[in-house]
Amino acid sequence: MKGEITKRSISSIILITFSFYIIIVGSYLFNLFIIIIALISLFEWHKMTFKNFYYFPGVIFILISFYSVYLIRNEFNEYSLFNFLLILSICILTDIGGFLFGKVFKGPKLTKISPNKTYSGALGGLVLSLIGSIVFLNISNYFYIKNDMTYNNLLIFSLTVSIISQLGDLIISFFKRLSNLKDTGNIIPGHGGILDRIDGMIFVFPISYFLNFV
Repeated sequence: MKGEITKRSISSIILITFSFYIIIVGSYLFNLFIIIIALISLFEWHKMTFKNFYYFPGVIFILISFYSVYLIRNEFNEYSLFNFLLILSICILTDIGGFLFGKVFKGPKLTKISPNKTYSGALGGLVLSLIGSIVFLNISNYFYIKNDMTYNNLLIFSLTVSIISQLGDLIISFFKRLSNLKDTGNIIPGHGGILDRIDGMIFVFPISYFLNFV
């Protein structure tokens, strides 16, 4: 367990630091970054589901998802950086909370679709994402990152995003199960493929865009 947590932690720190830097810088560097991630995601989806009837709907959905990523960061308004980082932070903290709480508290399994998921992990993801989003809002205010988020709106938004993220995780796990795969790839040590890492996000971003930015 310690070895797994160490490997995941190191990979996460490097990936999160690099990703946040590119997101904050934005511009062509960010656009190139999401194009590369999108292509890798499509390749992993292709390997996992090719010749299945849901292959093309999945391709279309992934393209729509990454287009919403582009829109939220580049084309919305002066709050775009805050909104993007908030969504990303909630997804990351949901995943971390689910992993840590699930490993520590264990308990009943959440679903047969993903045997490693537990009720304690699901609750831990919600709790950590909520606490983290409050901290993020205060940090953003301290660094004068423009936002129009109230604490009431933050509570609703954080819980909604965290739940969608966890459902997205289960949906990708369902497709992996259909394909008899443990991971969608092996590009990230301790995590698997890109789709393993962003499974919740690819559902969160388009839904967040529709609910909040249209």
